[in-house]
Amino acid sequence: MATRPRILGIVNITADSFSDGGRYLAPQDAIAHGRRLFAGGADILDLGPASSHPDAAPVAAEEEIARLAPVIDAFADRLDSLSIDSFLPETQRYAIARGVGFLNDIHGFADSSIYPLIAGADCRLVVMHMVQERGRATRASIPPDEMWERIETFLARRIAALEAAGIARERLILDPGMGFFLSSRPEASTQVLAHIERLRRAFGLPLLISVSRKSFLRGLVGREVADLGPATLAAELFAAACGVDYIRTHDAAALSDGLRVTEALRAAAAEPLPSGVPAR
Repeated sequence: MATRPRILGIVNITADSFSDGGRYLAPQDAIAHGRRLFAGGADILDLGPASSHPDAAPVAAEEEIARLAPVIDAFADRLDSLSIDSFLPETQRYAIARGVGFLNDIHGFADSSIYPLIAGADCRLVVMHMVQERGRATRASIPPDEMWERIETFLARRIAALEAAGIARERLILDPGMGFFLSSRPEASTQVLAHIERLRRAFGLPLLISVSRKSFLRGLVGREVADLGPATLAAELFAAACGVDYIRTHDAAALSDGLRVTEALRAAAAEPLPSGVPAR
């Protein structure tokens, strides 16, 4: 692993997120959780004011902003380390005005009305592919053999539109989507993750992976969301070994520890055996 991926700690300021809905809806709870994530090794907080799973309720931009404002205020000294996970242009405008370091859009910035404002800003953009293209995730049964063409066509179109609007290519980070954003079939996500280097070869841009507690892991190991910690960490460490640049996770401490152990083992493996140890 040439470089350690940066860790995005997830803060769901929501009532109905699939894994922790309601736990961090109150500002003081979201702020405390954000501090724990930073202390556990997160480099960036990804603040989500609305859920996007298939059963989530829509949230208006005014409510998203109301949920975000006190949390951003609490981390005003670390704005470069804040990411706002929203596809609503009004929320994105608010985030840009606050000076956050990242915008994370599950639609891959489909709404071109915000492009002029983005072009004049400095934030990095997480351009995510989703098979649905607009709205929340749905339970679409897309065959795995269609995934790569869909992902590459979607991202090529989005990158071209953003660059044509004067948004520098080096500001972009690509996310292929995982779980229901790809397909209701677990094998679609495993295939994409297993060959994630293809995305770097296609576009030459930094990659973000978000597999934490996702539906495809439940399909693989047959466990409930609360018991997906080991499966999540295994998938995240695989992604890190493949050279992804950012990993978005619920458990920053587990991933940080896992990366530290992996790095120590790789370093030890690169050193010669101490003298006196017989070769075999």
